[in-house]
Amino acid sequence: MSRFKPILPLPARNPNESHRPATQLELFFDLVSVIAIAAATAGLHHAISEGHGLENLPIFIFLFTSIWWAWMNFTWFASAFDNDGPVYRLLVMLIMCGELVFAGGAGHIFESHDFSWGLLGWCIMRIGMAALWLRASANPQYRLTTLRYAGGIMFAQACWIAYYFITRDASPALFYGLAAVCFLVEFSVPMFAEKAKDTPFHRHHMIERYGLLTIISLGEIMLAISMGFGQLYGEHPSWTPVSTAISALLIVFSLFWLYFEEREHLPKREFNTVFIWGYGHLLIFGSLAVTGAAIAAELDLSEHHGTASQADIAWWLGVPMAIFFLTLCIVRDRHFNLGICGYAMPAMAVVALAAAALGMGSWVFAAIAVIAVIWRLPVREQAVQEVRLKIEGAPLPSGRVI
Repeated sequence: MSRFKPILPLPARNPNESHRPATQLELFFDLVSVIAIAAATAGLHHAISEGHGLENLPIFIFLFTSIWWAWMNFTWFASAFDNDGPVYRLLVMLIMCGELVFAGGAGHIFESHDFSWGLLGWCIMRIGMAALWLRASANPQYRLTTLRYAGGIMFAQACWIAYYFITRDASPALFYGLAAVCFLVEFSVPMFAEKAKDTPFHRHHMIERYGLLTIISLGEIMLAISMGFGQLYGEHPSWTPVSTAISALLIVFSLFWLYFEEREHLPKREFNTVFIWGYGHLLIFGSLAVTGAAIAAELDLSEHHGTASQADIAWWLGVPMAIFFLTLCIVRDRHFNLGICGYAMPAMAVVALAAAALGMGSWVFAAIAVIAVIWRLPVREQAVQEVRLKIEGAPLPSGRVI
């Protein structure tokens, strides 16, 4: 009879597995990220509606980047080392507990810049994450890499603790300046660790995981849309918010279509490509969340709530859409032979900024998003298939050459 072993080895996963979907535990972890992102976005929505969006943008960036970084740390680890054993599950649940503590204080942090309990949640997350990397250090071929990750995470956490005590009564400039330094330390840990040996992440698994967080971010727009349609209920339906909701529906469907247009989001495993793709998605996720906050603020305007004008809100629609278009071009489209369709994203980014400068309403941005889809769409099947064959080294159909 085999003996029960609660602490199973944590071997490296095969990066070439034929089928590697997201696990139930990863989806459960994403649920925590939904709550955290919603809490941060709600704060920005109210700030935009009251005319204080720009003033509160730095704290939103601070919170959103923290949430994304916690998700990103776990996601890349789970793609390389995941045995779904009891100790692994308990450590992941510990990280989730820490993120919930952090998310629970997002509204308070947004208003007061006091993240004492948020720091506690951050510490809990980092202890769990460092413990996972230490377990993975049992793999001789990845020992140096995993130890660098564990040590780097704890060093970065020490920086955050020092940051908290330094900035307790500091000016906003010092608060955000030192936060930027701490984030730079955080972002440098993977670059430092991966120099020893690249972790064996699964490329298609990562494409799926990033797609799932994109859907979560799109959910912030969907939440705002539901608020608009909610005005249909009651004795005296209000149709102006409904028109905004319909425009937002076109926007969210178009942005979804644009993002999931290509099946090979990450065409190769080369470090620079992976680095730009992985980190660049912060702008994609963040821009979608800000768009959701802007739609909610425009709904407030249509219901005569808040103090922001349409001209103010237009910037919160146009700039995030432009960032989404440009970032998608940089992290994905530049790897494809798209011809004239390759100009769709940068061109529509310029149009979105022009619409923002003119103070246009959501219906104009809906038209821009739809045009972007129509422009970008036609080359999908042929271009993606040819690029995939080129990457895999297979001959192109009919002897074509890219």
